[in-house]
Amino acid sequence: MKPAETIIRTFILSEKSTRGIETANQYGFKVDPAANKREIKKAVEELFKVHVVKVNTLHRKGKQKRQRTQKYGWTTGYKKAIVTLQAGNKIELV
Repeated sequence: MKPAETIIRTFILSEKSTRGIETANQYGFKVDPAANKREIKKAVEELFKVHVVKVNTLHRKGKQKRQRTQKYGWTTGYKKAIVTLQAGNKIELV
């Protein structure tokens, strides 16, 4: 298994993810594309000392973006994990 620091890359902070934190105790992370749900669960539990109930994953495709000329480029895609924590557990976002 890879180290936990390489599996979890960053938090995803948006309006939708903030709503998930407030209502359903769910947190969003950008993760390593090769990581599976078991590895993500172990990494979150190890890094944040919480109990994970469920992990959902999805792949976000890159978007087509126009550059300053007539050319188009692509933003990078990433793998996203929505982690549901046990009631009473919380991750401090500082």
